[in-house]
Amino acid sequence: MPIDAAKAVAAPPRTGEIAWTHKDVQLYHLGLGAGVPATDPDELRYTLESRLHVLPSFATVAGAGSPGVISGLSMPGVDVDLARVLHGGQSLRLHRPIPAEGTATATGRIAAVYDKGTAAVLVMRTEVADAEGPLWTNDAQIFVRGEGGWGGDRGPSARLEAPAGPPDKTVERPVREDQALLYRLSGDLNPLHADPEFAKLAGFDRPILHGLCTYGMTLKAVVDTLLGGDVTRVRSYTTRFAGVVFPGETLRIRMWRSDGAVRVAVSAVERDDAPVLADTVVDHA
Repeated sequence: MPIDAAKAVAAPPRTGEIAWTHKDVQLYHLGLGAGVPATDPDELRYTLESRLHVLPSFATVAGAGSPGVISGLSMPGVDVDLARVLHGGQSLRLHRPIPAEGTATATGRIAAVYDKGTAAVLVMRTEVADAEGPLWTNDAQIFVRGEGGWGGDRGPSARLEAPAGPPDKTVERPVREDQALLYRLSGDLNPLHADPEFAKLAGFDRPILHGLCTYGMTLKAVVDTLLGGDVTRVRSYTTRFAGVVFPGETLRIRMWRSDGAVRVAVSAVERDDAPVLADTVVDHA
């Protein structure tokens, strides 16, 4: 079996220095579709260095996402075909607001390996701290198709009960035709998001949008719509990737308020509201 669960979990963590500047933050925000309208004061907080605040989901690409998913797939005990890999879920916990420029130490390891029968799930954990202490913790759940079935622990279920009643707010966000090409410049160069031939090998008729781009677009919508544009209110953010998005489509983002949290569901408008993000929760102050 290409995945040796015990060896992967026991492997020593990988630690490296990461750094980012306001240009990295601005590029990330532009990759999410920020800056429309370009002179809107609310959008200038994402695009103009003199007013810049950092959307917390920037944590998924800070330092070009290293150590990240691709790095984790080369950890001891892991030898898989990239074409069989899908991002299954993501969780982020903020310890304090992310500065617009910084240098930090990122420590990455495989925290768990689960057997889902038809697939294996790798939980790749990255903890980041700077000179002042912890900044954030990222967990990426990575599905590797065809690598399950060895009788291992199935792991916890991420499924939540559906929110009750109609959403408190619904917004739609267009995905530009070139959005994946711009977003990938923040560090995720997986050819699945740019190369039509590779996308076909992975079972798609054309390149798909990065799940983490949808993740960031959704958080921006929540912050702008229900959190008064205040990125510092976000405490944690969790989602399950329930389906793909193709560049050129439109995201329908439904939001439900609850005590200290926002529940979210995201779908693709043009495909009869096909689910994209599910079991999504933004915890906030």
